[in-house]
Amino acid sequence: MYGVILAFKDFKPSLGIMGSPWAGMKYFERFFNSYLFSTTLKNTIILSLYNILVTFPLPILLALCINQMRARSYRKVFQVVTYLPHFISTVVLVGLLIIVMSPSVGIIGNLARLFGVQPINFMGMPAAFSHLYVWSDVWQNTGWDSIIYLAALSAVDPTLYEVATVDGASKFQKLRYIDLPMILPTMITLLILRSGNIMSIAFEKIYLMQNPLNIMNSEVLSTYVYKIGLLNTQYSLSAAVSLFNNVINFCLLIMVNQISKRVSNNSLW
Repeated sequence: MYGVILAFKDFKPSLGIMGSPWAGMKYFERFFNSYLFSTTLKNTIILSLYNILVTFPLPILLALCINQMRARSYRKVFQVVTYLPHFISTVVLVGLLIIVMSPSVGIIGNLARLFGVQPINFMGMPAAFSHLYVWSDVWQNTGWDSIIYLAALSAVDPTLYEVATVDGASKFQKLRYIDLPMILPTMITLLILRSGNIMSIAFEKIYLMQNPLNIMNSEVLSTYVYKIGLLNTQYSLSAAVSLFNNVINFCLLIMVNQISKRVSNNSLW
């Protein structure tokens, strides 16, 4: 927290944090008046919300499907196949994405030429950036994210299913009245935590996927902070942007937690 002071000072490395002169809200005003303020804020919010809307429910559905599998050998193979992409590094994943989407040597480009269609450079399309980011994340992390829901489902008392079967409940009814209520507290907790990181979308993957053609749709707060802070050495401005980012995340976390407490009686505190 000591470093937060940088946001309110004209920081000069030779003078140190305490020796640098105070600047007040100068760098916050500079950021708010910047032409990139609305662009980076809009891109961050759109990408984060899109990511949550897609990647939050899919692990739940996957866990429910795996839980319904009765053949243990098939279930284990299915779990391993869905978990494995998580262990691919972000650098390798983006490299694969660039190769696959390449209009000259990629699979998509070759398929397009095979059918007589002009290949499209999807990595250079601003409108395609968010889709590529989110759905590649789905492929990489859905299986891994489903583990916590499978753990919650494993704690369900088997007698509940037996009683439901005796009462003539269908698989869908068991899913609705047994499985979903059991994982609901876990779902709400994870949703609250995800909501507290809306403004802090992953930096590394976005930065690696950026290029001059999609920059207006791919520039988010985290990449902006990196460029102005480390590349342009504007430490005070980058600290101000980061502080703004964290304050918004903190407020969202408090708000979502309070809403969850009132609606479902489940919350972090």
